Amino acid sequence: MLHRVFIAINLPGDIKEKLFNFSNKYPNLPVRWVKRENIHITLSFLGNLDDNQLLDTMEIVRKVISSYNSFSVKFSKVNYGPIGKNPPRMIWAEVEENKELARLHTDLEDELFNLSSYQYKTKENRAFSAHITLGRIKSFKFRKLGQRPEIGEDINISFQVNSIDVIESNLKKTGPEYTILESISLI
Repeated sequence: MLHRVFIAINLPGDIKEKLFNFSNKYPNLPVRWVKRENIHITLSFLGNLDDNQLLDTMEIVRKVISSYNSFSVKFSKVNYGPIGKNPPRMIWAEVEENKELARLHTDLEDELFNLSSYQYKTKENRAFSAHITLGRIKSFKFRKLGQRPEIGEDINISFQVNSIDVIESNLKKTGPEYTILESISLI
């Protein structure tokens, strides 16, 4: 059986609520907003994994996480993303530069993509850009707007990362449904 899997940082409910409320600020933008419960920071999207790869993945995530202490993450801006993309693909909350988060991403991917069961999988060939997707832009309708509405907004939202989740995503017509397969606590 195949599992569509990613590794993520889930957020506390109050932080999800604050970020979700940005959907109310821009009601006229052609955007499919992310459901409140699905708001997260993706550390690594792994795609389809078979049962053996999934077991290997969970073992490696436990191993890597065992050397990490809890750390803080701060969101600094709500903006279009990715930066420089025109038309933009999403509205996102940017994470302020965070060395611990970047190191965690690198450590996870280095360990996972060295697994023999991953021999036919390839890492994404782009730099890690920590963010939270708040909404996906409907590009055809966005182009019809003419002038691009400005949305850049400085924010100051922080929270403590206490665990990392291995999550399975099931794509449905109503949007993805996420199931936490394992939540691994930081020290």
